[in-house]
Amino acid sequence: MTTVHTLASGSSGNALLLSCGESYILLDAGISCRRITAALRELGLELGSLTAILITHTHADHISGLQTLLKRCAAPVFTTERAARELSWRLPGAETRLDALDFGIPQSIGEFAVTAFPTSHDAPGSCGFRLDAAGGAVGVLTDTGYVTDDAADILEGVDLAVLEANHDIETLRSGPYPYYLKQRILGAQGHLSNEDAARFAAVLAQSGTSEIILAHLSRENNTPAMAQTAVERALSAAGVSPLLSVAPRDCLGPAHTVSRRSVCRR
Repeated sequence: MTTVHTLASGSSGNALLLSCGESYILLDAGISCRRITAALRELGLELGSLTAILITHTHADHISGLQTLLKRCAAPVFTTERAARELSWRLPGAETRLDALDFGIPQSIGEFAVTAFPTSHDAPGSCGFRLDAAGGAVGVLTDTGYVTDDAADILEGVDLAVLEANHDIETLRSGPYPYYLKQRILGAQGHLSNEDAARFAAVLAQSGTSEIILAHLSRENNTPAMAQTAVERALSAAGVSPLLSVAPRDCLGPAHTVSRRSVCRR
């Protein structure tokens, strides 16, 4: 049985915990080490409980807590080769803790088989992950301007998907962001809109995905209600009805327990 908790989700910081048996994987460390520690303790864990840390890319909202985290726990850090080079440059001393993942090749990490796949984002070596363990599979796709073919292929049939729904397009276009930033977000190396998420959510659900957690919502250009409504509409049109929720922005989310073709939430 695999359990998923979001620790934080949004443009201000991202972190996710996956557990199976005695294996605990932290996926991204975009909030302070103090907040990560507090969230783990709410779950009866300590930093020393972590089996590994996975990093999707090197933007601050995904690594801001990593440098302190590396000083306080011994868990190895897995990311792509290009992202590892960037981390080595940005975080002195981190190179001794980094392991590079090859795209499309599963890597055994504790109870999980972890497969990285490329995303389309303006960060070197950005990636998403599929994590397979006894009983179920979890996919994580955020920070990408579009759903790459590799992402679609590797995430097909996952039991639970954590999927970016960053912005409502019209809210972004009419909002206060400068033109260059709007173009970055809307571009091919930006972020998935609610509409993008809705289309891919329907594809995932038709392939057997039982639950979808919408993640990485913009505080300024989206709301949970807008994101959920857009995705619900697409799921209904496709005739599928997976569990659907939005990850909390600034607090520990509920436990999502994954088993093959059966997902429950508590």
